[in-house]
Amino acid sequence: VQLQACGGGVVQAGGSLRLSCAASGLTFSRNALGWFRQAPGQEREFLAAISWGGGRTIYSDSVKGRFTISRDNDKDTVYLQMNGLKPEDTAVYYCAADSTTHIETMTRHYHAIDYWGKGTLVTVSS
Repeated sequence: VQLQACGGGVVQAGGSLRLSCAASGLTFSRNALGWFRQAPGQEREFLAAISWGGGRTIYSDSVKGRFTISRDNDKDTVYLQMNGLKPEDTAVYYCAADSTTHIETMTRHYHAIDYWGKGTLVTVSS
C-alpha cells in the first residue's frame, strides 16, 4: 500500500493550497481517509476525515471552516483544500487510510490507523 501526498509548498498568510494524496495497493472506496499534520516539536494532530463514500466528514476545531476534505473514488485520491492559511498551519501534512466505518476513530486512535503516507511540507509565511 502506498499513499503519496503532494501539493505542499510555501504560501503567504491568507493564501490557499490544495493537497492531494494518491493511493495504490488498497481498495480505496472501502477506506476512510484522513489528514493530519505535525509541526516541529509537537505531536501529530488530526485535521479532517472522510467516510468511504464521502458522505460524512469531520474536522478539528483548528481547521473547521477553513479546510475542506474531499475524495474521488474513481481516481483513488483524497484532497485537502486549505484556505485562509495562517503561520501556525506550518507543518508536515500526512494522509492516512483506515478500513474503519466509524471515522470518529481517526480523530484519536492514531496508532491503530492502517496506513500512513509520507508527508508533504506546508510553510505559511507571515
